[in-house]
Amino acid sequence: MVSSSSSFSRHLEPTRASSVPGYPRIGRRRELKRALERYWHGDDTRSELLAVGRRIRDTTWHDLHDAGLTQLPGNTFSFYDHVLDDALLFGAIPARFRDLIDGLAPVDTVFALARGRADVPPLELVALQGTGYHYRQPEVSADIALGLRPDELLAEIGRARELGYEIRPVVTGPVSLLLLSKVEPGAAAGFEPLDVLDRLLEQYEALLGVLAGAGVTCVQFDEPCMTMERTDVEIDCLRRAYDRLAAVATRPRILVTGAYGDPGDALPALAVTGVEAIGLDLVHGRRATAELAAIPGLRDKRLYAGVVDGQNVWRTDKFATLDYLRELKTVFTDLVVTASCTLLHVPYDVRAEADLPAELVDSLAFADQKVAEVVSLATALEDGPTPRWRPLPVLPSARREDVRARTAGVDDDDKARLPYAERAARQAQRLQLPTLPTATLGSFPQTVQIRRARLDLAEGRIDYERYREYLREEVASVIRLQEDIGLDVLVHGEVERNDMVQYFAELLDGFAATRNGWVQSYGSRCVRPPVLYGDVARPAPMTVEWTGYAQSLTERPVKGVLTGPVTMLARSFCRTDLALPEVATQLALVIRDEVADLEAAGTAIIQVDEPAIRELLPRRGADRRAYLDWAVGTFRLATAGARPETQIHTHLSYSSLRVMTEAIEELDADVTNIVATRSIDWVLDALQDHTLTRQVAPGVYESRSGFVPDIDLLHERLLEGVAAVGLERLWAVPDGGLKSRYTWQLEPSLRNLVAAARRIRRAVARDTRGSNRITVTSPAPDVRGIGS
Repeated sequence: MVSSSSSFSRHLEPTRASSVPGYPRIGRRRELKRALERYWHGDDTRSELLAVGRRIRDTTWHDLHDAGLTQLPGNTFSFYDHVLDDALLFGAIPARFRDLIDGLAPVDTVFALARGRADVPPLELVALQGTGYHYRQPEVSADIALGLRPDELLAEIGRARELGYEIRPVVTGPVSLLLLSKVEPGAAAGFEPLDVLDRLLEQYEALLGVLAGAGVTCVQFDEPCMTMERTDVEIDCLRRAYDRLAAVATRPRILVTGAYGDPGDALPALAVTGVEAIGLDLVHGRRATAELAAIPGLRDKRLYAGVVDGQNVWRTDKFATLDYLRELKTVFTDLVVTASCTLLHVPYDVRAEADLPAELVDSLAFADQKVAEVVSLATALEDGPTPRWRPLPVLPSARREDVRARTAGVDDDDKARLPYAERAARQAQRLQLPTLPTATLGSFPQTVQIRRARLDLAEGRIDYERYREYLREEVASVIRLQEDIGLDVLVHGEVERNDMVQYFAELLDGFAATRNGWVQSYGSRCVRPPVLYGDVARPAPMTVEWTGYAQSLTERPVKGVLTGPVTMLARSFCRTDLALPEVATQLALVIRDEVADLEAAGTAIIQVDEPAIRELLPRRGADRRAYLDWAVGTFRLATAGARPETQIHTHLSYSSLRVMTEAIEELDADVTNIVATRSIDWVLDALQDHTLTRQVAPGVYESRSGFVPDIDLLHERLLEGVAAVGLERLWAVPDGGLKSRYTWQLEPSLRNLVAAARRIRRAVARDTRGSNRITVTSPAPDVRGIGS
């Protein structure tokens, strides 16, 4: 415990100090996922769900303690999302939820905001700081009613103490909590979340007092937004916030961490504050010891040196890392060895992977192995390396000369199509779609029957031909449903795919798929990122059979749906021995070949999804242009081989930065589907100022939520798009795939979407004296009376 007038006592923990910022929380066998889904379906009680959470949390502390960590993180478990939990800790509840959560238990309050209800949309789902993890974005207004709600946190601290552990609570820092938030719809013009910083800091001050009263000696405030490019005003907010928190009279020691990169100018601002400890990502934001030593005030802090990569799965070069730690130790005598970020982004244990090649396993480190590396490095910093240390193994050669030669031969001509206007006219003639076409983005629910069949196939209870029959039946069912709903462009439902990345990885050379390498994406949604370790090649077509079969069942166009090269790269654990642009080029070439095969089979619309293109965007502007050049180039390489009459779609996630909207235009897709929902304004602005000139489909409702939008709401959102760009460029779609929904949820939403689009078509038909078709080159109709 410290006071504002006391100096920080060094070496409050023993030497060989080690910790991690966070740890996986879904359970080693995905116990949390199953418990959540049972509870949401009404099969389990709340007490049963809470018991599963308690077991996972208790087991985490036991495992980390037994692994030898000297400091244990706490408050890292969540039933859905830690950013949402932290917003609720300080009472940041948007107005539309206040009546909804009245009388709810804490865990049900979380679910109400995260999942919404039939008449209340949830908080928006947004990727966290360039990772594959998605959080529910808090909403803030000038009059938001804040108030500390510490009971759950205090209960966890008490539980840890019962088990004999002292934990360091981990909470999102005040500046990042606001920077990760959005303005609540209906807030006053000009308001920004940081405008309530002083009011929020009052709650953080109260939290410090409560933690001190509970006997907590150290609290960790995560400020991941500080490793992004930040303005002088934002950096000053950081300095001012921690000056104020450090001045609290009685409080725990404060550790401030900045994950996912280099904090840049934020580090000197933080170093001169009165906080006692600073954690740095020294993997993705490596700095020379002399450079760190020159930062005023930093040498007086306890340094948490994040030298083990928390975002990738390759083993740490312990010899080289130990040399770096020894340099740091000469300057920062109070040093804690840790990971670069929470281990939430990697699977639990590589020892659970019996099917991976032994020589590959020897190169991998999942969460358990990374904790062991942290402890081993901390020990070696005092005692030297043990005889068991060994150099990094060399992977068996995964180099393919044919792939390297083809990649080297790529030129600018391979990335160019006919001008958009010429393509659009040919596509309109071929497709004959109505005004404001309706569609979905690809996936439909994975039914119980298909999941069971996939498991039966994997465990040998059925052969592939029987499995294939199940898939054909499911594809036929999906096509019949879409025709009955009235959609204009159909999909086959992706019933054969377990995940948009893993499915393709399992069919490509150069990837290895795990059996138990689950990582949380959001809520109960888990993925198994493949390991991309070698040169990438495509042994055979991957999607032609199922797209072609679906097309044979209907007269309406069926989209082929592929995962784009940058998303394949971003959502895999990627090799580090080859530059990312070259890896992406290899991936683009296999997608290009798949596009050609789909065209040859008669597919008229091909969607190449790139939801992760924003995730790899460098955190500072100086590096962004170079990244976007190669990211855009690889997408164009993947798609530019298509014939002019083939319509190329893409699907992108939230990308409101100006530099991203410019990149979207440069992709040269014919139709861009964009996750927008309640952030639709930036899409419309980009359309109105002509940054985006192609056809666009800003998602008008969130597909990952159980919220069912009514016809009037969808009509209103579509009208916003019509007013911005005219009907000839607008599509009506949800904002993502429908895999996580049930048919009874998605069907009314899609029927309402079709009804809203048809309402607008009828109004246009009246406005244009019976003409219900608008050519590509015609001006937008007058829509002033459409909403009447």
